[in-house]
Amino acid sequence: MGSGSNRAGNAAEIDRLALAVAMDPGSKAFIPLAEEYGKAGMWDEAAGVLEDGLKASPNFIIAMVALGRVYEQLNQPAKAIAILEEAIKLSPENFRAHRILAKIYMSQGVKEAGLRSCGVILAANPQDVEVLSLRATLEALAVPAPAELAPPQPVIESVQPASESAVTMEKVEEPRYVDIMQRDRPEAATDSATITPEKKSATVIQLEQWLSLIRDRRLDRTASTNNNP
Repeated sequence: MGSGSNRAGNAAEIDRLALAVAMDPGSKAFIPLAEEYGKAGMWDEAAGVLEDGLKASPNFIIAMVALGRVYEQLNQPAKAIAILEEAIKLSPENFRAHRILAKIYMSQGVKEAGLRSCGVILAANPQDVEVLSLRATLEALAVPAPAELAPPQPVIESVQPASESAVTMEKVEEPRYVDIMQRDRPEAATDSATITPEKKSATVIQLEQWLSLIRDRRLDRTASTNNNP
């Protein structure tokens, strides 16, 4: 019975605040309206109300921190971190913003930023049990090991094809083959093509002399035969 009456009362309060915001969009009634939506677990409605309220009242710190908490409940850590970091730029010692940030950073494994937010709160209240627990958990987080350096890759220089004019074409002589018969017969190396005119004349004279000598010998033999019948 009690829970039913609470829901009814919550619904009535939501209706009242929603009417007030509708009648005066510039009023700050959207803050308690978002809180009532949060109590009812209506986080999407709470986010919509806060986003609309911040359009009319930008840099409204209370609304920014409230929206960061709503984003946390909606499991949208990136949006939560963005709006809360913006809030602490405007209000560096906003403990509620730092508390929500510390929780989100711990869940995301972001050690340094989480410890920074814890430090801001503990500087004002060193005995804050919740933040001390958050800090201990963050300090226990392992520092990610640096990535191993990949072995250096060989630098491959592109080779430009040489132009045809830049290439020196060397003339390669074809091997000269020697007739094996001539190689084995030295006397055959001197053929008629290598006999000079002078050598040829001397050879002809020598042949003529041999022929003349043979002719003379034949004549001598013929004469000797005639003289001795």
